[in-house]
Amino acid sequence: MVVAYAVAEQGGGATTVSVVADGVVRVSRDAGDGSAAADFSPAQARELAAALVRAAGEAESVVVTDPVSVKAQDLRRGDVRDGERSMTVDRVKVDEAISTAHVTWKSDAGRAWTQSYAMDTEIRLKRRGPRSAG
Repeated sequence: MVVAYAVAEQGGGATTVSVVADGVVRVSRDAGDGSAAADFSPAQARELAAALVRAAGEAESVVVTDPVSVKAQDLRRGDVRDGERSMTVDRVKVDEAISTAHVTWKSDAGRAWTQSYAMDTEIRLKRRGPRSAG
C-alpha cells in the first residue's frame, strides 16, 4: 500500500512524497514529459525535510528593497502581495476570452479565496514567487 503525504504542483508537473515500503520514503516527480524518483531512509528523509525548511526560511527572509508591481495576468504561485496582511498567490487562471485573471490567494491563517482582475491590473508585490521550471 502506497500512502502519499504531500503533493506539490509546479510547472505542469507534480512532486509526490510517499511511503512505498517499510522504511522507504519516495520522492517522485512527474513532469508530463517523464518522471523521476528517489528513495530515502527515514533518517535521510528527515534530513532532507529539515534542509528544505531551512532553505524555505532563508528564501522567505530575502528582503526586497522596493516592492514591484506586476500585471494580474503575470502573477505566479508564491507571489506575496504588498500590504498590512500577508496574502500569497496560490494559483492564477487567465481567461483571455474575457480578459480576466482569476487569482486564488492564501492568507497566513490558511484561508483561501479567489478574486478576479482585469488582466492588465497592476498588483503591488512585496516578494516574487519562484519561476516555474519547464
